[in-house]
Amino acid sequence: MEERPTTSAHVDTFCHDSLPPPELMPDLRYDALPELTYPDRLNCAAELLDRRIAEGDGDRVVFHVAGGHWTYRQLLETANRIAHVLVEDLGIVPGNRVLLRGPNNPMMAACWFAVLKAGGVVVCTMPLLRVRELTYLAGKAKIRLALTDSRIAADCEQAFSSAGGLVVSFSSAEPGSLESLMAGKPATFDNCDTAADDTALIAFTSGTTGQAKGTMHFHRDVIACCDCFPPYVLKAERDDIFCGSPPLAFTFGLGGILLFPIRIGASTLLLEQASPPNLLQGIQDHRATVVFTAPTAYRAMTDLVKGFDISSLRKCVSAGETLPKPTFEKWKEATGLEIIDGIGSTEMLHIFISSSGADIRPGSTGRVVPGYEARVVDEDGNEVPPGTIGHLAVKGPTGCRYLDNPERQRVYVRNGWNLPGDSYVQDADGYFWYQARTDDLIVSAGHKISGPEVESVLLDHPAVAECGVVAAPDEGRGYIVKAYVVTRPGFTPGQELIKELQDFVKAEIAPYKYPRAIEFLDALPRTETGKLQRFRLRERDR
Repeated sequence: MEERPTTSAHVDTFCHDSLPPPELMPDLRYDALPELTYPDRLNCAAELLDRRIAEGDGDRVVFHVAGGHWTYRQLLETANRIAHVLVEDLGIVPGNRVLLRGPNNPMMAACWFAVLKAGGVVVCTMPLLRVRELTYLAGKAKIRLALTDSRIAADCEQAFSSAGGLVVSFSSAEPGSLESLMAGKPATFDNCDTAADDTALIAFTSGTTGQAKGTMHFHRDVIACCDCFPPYVLKAERDDIFCGSPPLAFTFGLGGILLFPIRIGASTLLLEQASPPNLLQGIQDHRATVVFTAPTAYRAMTDLVKGFDISSLRKCVSAGETLPKPTFEKWKEATGLEIIDGIGSTEMLHIFISSSGADIRPGSTGRVVPGYEARVVDEDGNEVPPGTIGHLAVKGPTGCRYLDNPERQRVYVRNGWNLPGDSYVQDADGYFWYQARTDDLIVSAGHKISGPEVESVLLDHPAVAECGVVAAPDEGRGYIVKAYVVTRPGFTPGQELIKELQDFVKAEIAPYKYPRAIEFLDALPRTETGKLQRFRLRERDR
């Protein structure tokens, strides 16, 4: 069992006091890889950023931006100046939470490092969150200071004003802005001597199942996620240029766009607006080589890719939701590149099952990432035989710690294992095959049906741009399979298309899996990170 730190640097003990009780903590393992042995005193900002300068990378480019770039030294010195502002002017003490809100840009990244250098706890938020959501996050994590991009400061100011909090804007030359406060501050800073198991960040889930939940990750967790998937599966190099669409508030984006490249001294393209056309344009203009984005973006880019030169691209990573096999195949047909699929979670910080290169089996999520172990279990936590559907269970150097939420903790962590809430089948070769989110497994007239499997088939039909498949209540069958479909231009929703889609599914997979109801929508409900919110589709039929 993981114990609470006894040598914490945190003066503000809120995070330590909000951890799950010891009996609900996940089992952590550091013996699988030699690089997972970390010192008791560890500041992940220093380990990631200061180390780069110490190893001679100060003049290497870290960020590519429209019209220019930042070097590692420029990032370090900016972060150090901000850290001085945090401590000397804004009065934060180790353990204080600081909310960050802004698009993916260098100042947002510099603030992220600065908070950790000062011993604070980063709470990074999506740029599109509004007053109600920001108020909830600030209250849940007891945040009294926010650093926000000046262009979107109004919502933060309104959310924090009622609680007496302070909002400081960056990307501004106005008096009182972060830039004005930084002027004249030293370019060096004595990093807070944090413990490896002091909380470094609180990441809030993206809300696919309702209200966001805070998950706490330690300084050693941040480094551990850089030392498992990236070197053993991604295998990027120092001259790679990373890019992607997820915001830094999404741990998929935090790792893929910021942490992973910096860990090896590579560089990253920061795009404030990373829609599929903008992402393709960025890859073309900056000759990016590694991209992180969601399946929906790959599907959209497949239709656009002929208009861009993305010949520099050599690695494509997908996570956030299951990667449908048709999306994998169509992207490969359009680009010649195979997508590295992976499953991670906000609770686990990043990817723990994946495969790349010759190990990829289209349609499979992959095999367990070195440093982790995973198995498929039944309702009682017993491992099931290969080929049997069950619950995915994972443990490794990272694990779930919900912020002041023992009820949810009991659901996610059982007997030391993390249960992300996914149904999987593991084959005899150790590959994991996604079936559904546990609550997306449809039981209809005794049959167990994977909603994502039906979605994958529907996506193969030329009329279907997007779809979501859920269980809908039915008097005779208990539940039936219902599909919500967004059509492509040129196709007319109606009974004729419904029958065509139903017949198409019956011809491709077992007929009992076909959607007995189909409803056409103009758009599917998604989170800001692109995840399909199936719970909102289910709510339509209640």
